[in-house]
Amino acid sequence: MGLRPRDVASRMAARRRKGDGYVRDTFTLPREEARAKARDYLTRYPKGGYMSAVESWRELPDGAIEFTMRRLPSAD
Repeated sequence: MGLRPRDVASRMAARRRKGDGYVRDTFTLPREEARAKARDYLTRYPKGGYMSAVESWRELPDGAIEFTMRRLPSAD
């Protein structure tokens, strides 16, 4: 049985998430809305306090962008 790339990616992501302490939010939006959402996220959770970042992203066949934002649960 062949594995699809998404199956492999999901399995690797599940392994990586165990106990690292980050909160992750995944969004699927049209390109311009994705840019605005990422900017809003980084404004709401600044990198200096929350270590926020775009963890991964990809363009879907329909042109939408699927991306995962990562941050710490709270700033010290």
